Amino acid sequence: MDAPATPQNLLGDRATRLFVGLAAFFCANAVLAEFIGVKIFALEDTLGIAPLHWNLFGQSGSLNFTAGTVIWPIVFIMTDTINEYFGKRGVRFVSWLGAGLVAYGFVFAYIAIHLAPASWWVGAASAQGVPDYQAAYAAIFGQGMWIIVGSLVAFLLGQLIDVHVYHRIRKRTGERHAWLRATGSTAVSQLIDSFVVLYIAFVIGPQQWPTSLFLAVGTLNYIYKMLAAIALIPLLYLMRAGIRRYLGEARAAQLREQAATG
Repeated sequence: MDAPATPQNLLGDRATRLFVGLAAFFCANAVLAEFIGVKIFALEDTLGIAPLHWNLFGQSGSLNFTAGTVIWPIVFIMTDTINEYFGKRGVRFVSWLGAGLVAYGFVFAYIAIHLAPASWWVGAASAQGVPDYQAAYAAIFGQGMWIIVGSLVAFLLGQLIDVHVYHRIRKRTGERHAWLRATGSTAVSQLIDSFVVLYIAFVIGPQQWPTSLFLAVGTLNYIYKMLAAIALIPLLYLMRAGIRRYLGEARAAQLREQAATG
C-alpha cells in the first residue's frame, strides 16, 4: 500500500517540484505578457534595419507588434514541456490557472486606477516628461474591456487547441520528432489565437477595424509567432535534456508515457 500523501513526501518528489516550477513560470509569463502588451514596438527600429514596408490585403506599413509577443514564445515552450511530461490535464490546469491570474490582475489594476491619487504624486514624474502620472498609469494599466476579453478568450482557446493537436501528433510520431509536435501544435493554436484576439478586441469592439486591416495585422502576428517558435526549437530540446538530468532517465520516461496515455 502506498504511503499517505503528506506535504513532506509530495514536495520531496522531484516530478511534483518540476510541475510547480513549470506552472509558476508559465503563469508568470502569461500575466506579464498581458500587462506589457499595451506597448507597441517597431521591429525594424529595434533591430536597427530599414523599414520593410510590408503590403498585405491592401494594408501597408512597418512591422509593429505588441511587446507581449516577445514573451509569448516562452509560454509556447512551457506549454509544450508541460504537455510532454504532464499531459492534457497538466496543460488544462495551468491554462485555467493562468487565465484566472490574468483576470485577477486586471481586476486589481482596475481598482488601483480608481484609487484617489496623492496630489504630489500626480506631478512627480514631470521632469521625466510625464506631466500627469495618474493619466499615464490609467493609460498603461487600464486596457480596454474588449482587449481584456479578447486576450482571455484567445489565450484559453489557443491553449486548449494546442494540447489537443499536440497529442494527436504524438499518437502518430510516438516519442520521435518532439520538434514536430511542438511546432505543429503551435502552428494550429496560434493561427486561432492570433485572429481571435484581434477580432474580439478590434473588429466587434468599438474600433471596428476593416476586414483588410484585421487580416493584415493577424497574418503578421501569426508569422512573427511562428518564426519565434521555430527559432526556439533548440531551447525545447535543452529543456528536455535538463529535465532528464533532473528527474533521471527512468522517471522522465515514466512521466512521458503517463502523459501520452492520459
